[in-house]
Amino acid sequence: MLLKKLIRRGLMLSVFCQLLFSANAQQILTLEKALEIAGTNSPDIRRSLLNLARSEQSLKAQNAALKSNFSLNLTPFGYDQTRSFDNFNAKWFTSKTTQSFGTLMVSQPFLPTDGTISLVNRFGWQNKSSIQGEYSQISKAFTNSLSLSIAQPLFTYNRTKLQLKELELDLENAQLSYAMQRLNMEKQVTQFFYNVYLAQMKLSVSEDEFTNTQKSYEITQNKVTAGIAAKEELYQAELNFATAKSAVQNARVTLDNYKDQFKQYIGMDILEEITVMTDVSLNPVAVDVKKAIDHGLNTRMELRQREIDIETSQFDLIRTKSQNEFRGDVNLSLGISGDNEKLMNIYDNPTNNPRVSVSFNLPLYDWGEKKARIKAQEAVIETQKLNQEEERKQITLDIRQVYRNLQNLVNQIEIAAQNEKNANLTYEINLERYANGDLTSMDLNLFQNQLSTKKMSYAQTLIDYKIELLNLKIQSLYDFEKNEAIVPENIIQKKK
Repeated sequence: MLLKKLIRRGLMLSVFCQLLFSANAQQILTLEKALEIAGTNSPDIRRSLLNLARSEQSLKAQNAALKSNFSLNLTPFGYDQTRSFDNFNAKWFTSKTTQSFGTLMVSQPFLPTDGTISLVNRFGWQNKSSIQGEYSQISKAFTNSLSLSIAQPLFTYNRTKLQLKELELDLENAQLSYAMQRLNMEKQVTQFFYNVYLAQMKLSVSEDEFTNTQKSYEITQNKVTAGIAAKEELYQAELNFATAKSAVQNARVTLDNYKDQFKQYIGMDILEEITVMTDVSLNPVAVDVKKAIDHGLNTRMELRQREIDIETSQFDLIRTKSQNEFRGDVNLSLGISGDNEKLMNIYDNPTNNPRVSVSFNLPLYDWGEKKARIKAQEAVIETQKLNQEEERKQITLDIRQVYRNLQNLVNQIEIAAQNEKNANLTYEINLERYANGDLTSMDLNLFQNQLSTKKMSYAQTLIDYKIELLNLKIQSLYDFEKNEAIVPENIIQKKK
């Protein structure tokens, strides 16, 4: 077992050395470095951050709207001239008004009752004249009106509280989505990274295969020249040589395509040259499937999102029930106004301006519209609850499936390692036979292809194990390699 590890590490070291010599101006990326770049540059992460910022600012704006709102409306100059008919005196008269005024209003929403308290002060000056035949009247005065009013809805739900709660849930949902996007980013970056790694390895294997094919071609050419092999052997060797050369070119094209996809996803410059480097040696991790399931069911953010969906649907039900509802409105205003030609005497003869109004909306008959809409929304809520239950089942199924895959991949890796070793020994033996003239070039090419396939199969199996282990971490939100939870404690407490 120790010998196998030494051989495997020696092979990886030789591959990495080849990459280092060929890199020159290329940037060498490890998986950790790629994740770091994607964490700030990935378009998906940036979109998720923008959505999170939108939710934060919307909630911030709503909280600011609950504080006192100050407004000042100014009309520095206004002029109006009208001609009207006086029905009592049966005469026409002309009125002219010149005025200047300003209104200061302070309104304060009252969250517990969804009411609004307003303080309004209107101060101005006006010059008004009225001309009727030979008679005219002129009035110049300062005016001021101060009032305190209360507007309170009755027998209905608190719309402000509901809107505030919706924005809080929207922010929480955005935070969960961002955390989930980071986990998904880790999975996608890892997949893209290993795609590039496998493509690099495929190119390296193809180049080795091309080198071996070139050697066999030279051997065949020498044999045909010496007259100890048929000319048909040279034709087959030329075909094998051309095929191996084409395989190298195809591998280069595939590698370049995977590199471009990788750079696009993590947010790098597409024109920048990169090379990836990692260690894919097997380090089996002990997994407690029961612990993985329990932790996943307690911490998976998708479950909290389903809860938010249910709560949001409940809010929609409240709105639906408020259609054609019995409701009332109370408006109360207490004010004082005064006017005088002299500013200092504006309240010498004040006038009280109390106003009270109570109104009700009484729905009579809606032909069953409200009842039908309520039943439709209740069906939506039941659907959301069903989705939550199915989400819990799916989490359990996914974790169990990943666990089985991990157990199976450990066995597959051991088999793939032995197959690679056997294929390598088989090729070396048959290469000697070919050199001695006991084997045709076509048969040697088959053994060469077999060796290349087993090398790639072994590497693919190792990478499958790495990706499946990462998948378990995402499914259970527990890192069994480090034996620690990967969800912040505050999120866990919030979910509980």
